[in-house]
Amino acid sequence: MSWTAPFTFKRISRALLTDPEGSQPHLAVRTEDGDRRLSPAECRRALYRPHRDDALRPEIWRQAVSDARSEPREGPGTRTLLLVWLTLPGMNRHLYRLLDLWRLERPDLEAEAVLGVLTALSTADPDTPGVGGLLIRGGVRQMWTYASRVRKEVPVVDLGRFARARNTVPPPVARPLRSGRWRLRTVPPPRPAGLPGTLRFTEAQRRVEGERLGALAHNTGLSELVLRARRHQGGWLVGTLALGPARRPR
Repeated sequence: MSWTAPFTFKRISRALLTDPEGSQPHLAVRTEDGDRRLSPAECRRALYRPHRDDALRPEIWRQAVSDARSEPREGPGTRTLLLVWLTLPGMNRHLYRLLDLWRLERPDLEAEAVLGVLTALSTADPDTPGVGGLLIRGGVRQMWTYASRVRKEVPVVDLGRFARARNTVPPPVARPLRSGRWRLRTVPPPRPAGLPGTLRFTEAQRRVEGERLGALAHNTGLSELVLRARRHQGGWLVGTLALGPARRPR
């Protein structure tokens, strides 16, 4: 399956970093040298660079969790978005491992990871040691739980589409009419109570012409004259029908 829309992780990065530098959320952290105001990029470098500051990392996580927890529900959500963005590099290794192990959809895994981080954030305490790792483990655990559940599912055919294709009745093939014959075709309107069909009445052209002449003669008062002028063709004798007065059954 091909996806044209950006994945969840990329959409979060785009929403956070495409704003001008002045409108991006910053963290005000306390260090030994005093208070510092860090941009999102500076926070991520401090958390994941090879020679990271072990004293600065806990302060970044504490302040990021505190800001996200105190953000109002009706607010823009930029503080929560910043916190989720800071956890993404910590979950990439497990994301790619799951994609290599099983045939899973990456957008689904990334969405589950974000859900796990937000779930852990709802009960996280900013002053808890290692709170950043707690959030990352929540996202990783959610991905593994989802993968374990999905890989046991067996793909099946779309039953609704299969039934519709199977029950589709092809239109009847019109038979070619012989020369000298007429056909009447009526299509009743659809009714929810039943399954109306198409009715066809086929009649010889000679008889249709005779009916037309008979009606014309009746309307002009020349029925007897036309009846005597018509030549009735005889057919094969197939039987004799005797008529008599009807009797009441005993």
